[in-house]
Amino acid sequence: MSTPAELDGLTRERVLWAYGIVLRARYLDDRRFILNRAGKLAFIISPRGHEVAQVAAITALQPGRDRFCLYYRDFAAALACGFTPEELMLSAFARAADPSSGGRQTPGNFGSRRRGIIIGSSAVGTQIPKAAGIGLALKWRAEGALCYVSFGEGATSQGDFHEGLNFAALHHCPVIFLCENNHWAISVPEARQVAGPGVAARAAAYGIPGVAVAGDDFLAVHAAVRAAAERARRGEGPTLIEARVLRLQSHSTDDDQRAYRDPAELEAEAALDPVPRMRAWLLAVGWLTEPDDARFQEEVAREVEAATVAAEAAPEPDPSTLTRHVYADG
Repeated sequence: MSTPAELDGLTRERVLWAYGIVLRARYLDDRRFILNRAGKLAFIISPRGHEVAQVAAITALQPGRDRFCLYYRDFAAALACGFTPEELMLSAFARAADPSSGGRQTPGNFGSRRRGIIIGSSAVGTQIPKAAGIGLALKWRAEGALCYVSFGEGATSQGDFHEGLNFAALHHCPVIFLCENNHWAISVPEARQVAGPGVAARAAAYGIPGVAVAGDDFLAVHAAVRAAAERARRGEGPTLIEARVLRLQSHSTDDDQRAYRDPAELEAEAALDPVPRMRAWLLAVGWLTEPDDARFQEEVAREVEAATVAAEAAPEPDPSTLTRHVYADG
């Protein structure tokens, strides 16, 4: 990674804030996994291995001004956009106070009107053409805002991917398409899922820039997203970014990747975890000390514990509201 003198506008405070979000995502994910195995949470999708790329991307944008179409693995991105640990745990427990859907949606379908996060769907890729349409509306409004949409490489095999990129490119919509390529579409490896040299190369078909970055490098992802954002705000249209990340957990808690992945590969990838890499870089450049990091992690652990206790104790949805938002009321 770069030295502090090469951070191009990123301050120590901003990077440490981002590191705190990464830690919260990891601690929350660890807690959710334990709760799932204890039978208290029905289903989760882990961001493990994606956290650094997600937070780097959001750090380069403007939550509160920009719009976000996040996908189901964007747990750390949701935190960076303003979700609190308690809110995400309310969603995991499917409690009535879940801000995304009142406990109606699968955890991972993030939505928040006041944060500009448009709620997603478990159907793969549907957020991509939606983002293109939102981008066109933002262009008409001339707000200087953009729409950021994320997805896995498996979604690039969907027609939604082609339609969304083609539409946004034709109309010069201010959209950033970010593919978090973890090399596995559930149990299908990238070699059997993505034809050609990679996802970023597909941008050429739409006449837009395609950028491939190492997703474990906070600064590289931040720089790519920042450049795409500047281009979008200048009215120059969309960019496709491919952040190559690791999937350090199975696709979901209903999947066991040990059934189809080489144990040696899993062991090798575990050693490349991007969270310790970010921590090591911060220590190396002197922006973090060992005692400060220990205090930081203790604070995050307490925050996650408090969020878990509060969410588990929160009321469940009223069964009488089951058909609300499904059928017309009254």
